Amino acid sequence: MTGPFLAGRIALVTGASRGIGAAVAEALAAAGAHVVLTARTAADLEAVEERIHEAGGSATIAPLDLTESDSIARLAAAAAERWKRLDILVLNAAMLGALTPVAQIDGKEFNRLLTLNVLANQALIANFDPLLRRSDAGRLIAVTSSVGRKPRAYWGAYGASKAALETLALSYAEEVRNLAAVKVAIVDPGATATRMRANAYPGEDAATLKPPRAVADALVALLREDFETGHRLELGR
Repeated sequence: MTGPFLAGRIALVTGASRGIGAAVAEALAAAGAHVVLTARTAADLEAVEERIHEAGGSATIAPLDLTESDSIARLAAAAAERWKRLDILVLNAAMLGALTPVAQIDGKEFNRLLTLNVLANQALIANFDPLLRRSDAGRLIAVTSSVGRKPRAYWGAYGASKAALETLALSYAEEVRNLAAVKVAIVDPGATATRMRANAYPGEDAATLKPPRAVADALVALLREDFETGHRLELGR
């Protein structure tokens, strides 16, 4: 009898304290992976970790602020010492920011948004690249949004950050294409019942949206496939 298909794999999920990140972490653990959970709030991470353990899975929490200097490098060094490699990196953490005309974007907030949504993700790729290359099947999954490809009024700041994330991830895919067993995929969750969605669309009936678990299940299903690097998975409403 074979075990879970991700048994023995090490996965790291950012923004894992709630929403899509938490659902992805739980789904990866259910598939057999040991999941490293990162987010700023330790209490929320502990709740996700507890659910994983209660379901028979394995996880480690790593509370940190991805925008803090050297936090990502310290996490990568700790992972390298403990596990020597990383099999799955899910770039999920992001902030929405205010929805406002481009001409009225607040510079300070835009800087914070770009720091988390773009610069931190580049730092994650840079610091975990050596560990992904040590895997015999490294996978990098970047969670994006449709506004990264199809600009929408008032979504300029967030959309620009997602467009930049996609470019970084897909450029990395081409750079490692023939040099390592690392593959990259872009996942666009579509309309999902998350706190970010509620902030963007106040008053929307969450019951009309798919739950975060549906996105997580689709992501795990993707990992079962031998997809071509640079693959894009778009989920409907």
